[in-house]
Amino acid sequence: MAATDDMAAIAAKAEARQRIASLAFWSIVIACVVLALKLAAWYVTGSVALYSDALESIVNVIASAAAYWAVLVSYKPADQDHPFGHHKAEYFSAVLEGVLIVLAALLILNEVWRSWQTPTPLEQPWEGLAINGVATVINAFWAWTLIRAGRSAKSPALVADGRHIMTDVVTSVGVFGGLVGAILTGWQILDPALAVIVALNILWQGWHVIGSSMNGLMDRAVDTTEHMHIRDIISANCKGALEVHDLKTRIAGRATFIEFHLVVDADMTVGASHVICDRIEDALKAEIPSVRVTIHVEPDDEAKLPKGTTAVPFA
Repeated sequence: MAATDDMAAIAAKAEARQRIASLAFWSIVIACVVLALKLAAWYVTGSVALYSDALESIVNVIASAAAYWAVLVSYKPADQDHPFGHHKAEYFSAVLEGVLIVLAALLILNEVWRSWQTPTPLEQPWEGLAINGVATVINAFWAWTLIRAGRSAKSPALVADGRHIMTDVVTSVGVFGGLVGAILTGWQILDPALAVIVALNILWQGWHVIGSSMNGLMDRAVDTTEHMHIRDIISANCKGALEVHDLKTRIAGRATFIEFHLVVDADMTVGASHVICDRIEDALKAEIPSVRVTIHVEPDDEAKLPKGTTAVPFA
């Protein structure tokens, strides 16, 4: 029965890996299609705002390729050089994406400066906006797909890629509305002004992506809600133990690492304490995907709470 469960778990992980890798690959393809559409929109209109939108899409292509590489690496099994696995590879991809986002913003600001020095009227603006609108719809659907799948699979690379694309969507919607205003009013200054707003928004999103990824690289603990959920699972499944203390958690990509000290009666056999540990570990694995559990068993003289305390409390 245990062997069957293990095989089912392995098959489920392989299926999840294939799905995430497939999403990451198609993200590259879709990014290239969207880039081509946005470059066409810029070529048709000569708009610096649409040019800035296209520049962000170039970053999308590079970032999607990096995310695909990171997903493949993160699923590699643990080895002698990486005994805890390769889960953090996705954070490096997310940091790279944040840096590229900031670079795109700086390139946009440079183009805005050139546009203000030599302003040019818009050409075929409605055709360009229509092309850009198609690209925006594609991006919106794909961003929603990536964020949803990335959160479900706890994949930082997919979530970062999806958030970046969603930023692109917000940018495109703002550019669309602003250019419509510029066309109707004849205020050409709106075009470079929109590009500045786009650049500032991209800078903010880039900082957010980098900050979130750095938290992961620094072994950030799970949030308070998840921490309490873990405590509840342990408490409900450690019958026979006396106390739990020094609970620590950290997140590494999809994996959640949990370690704590389990206090048992000093006269309890190793086998009996191992049964308790197995029960707790199985319960945690059933509730938390890709969890890694380390339990340090201690005798009752290591307890931190007064003798006679019941209900397997946390110290």
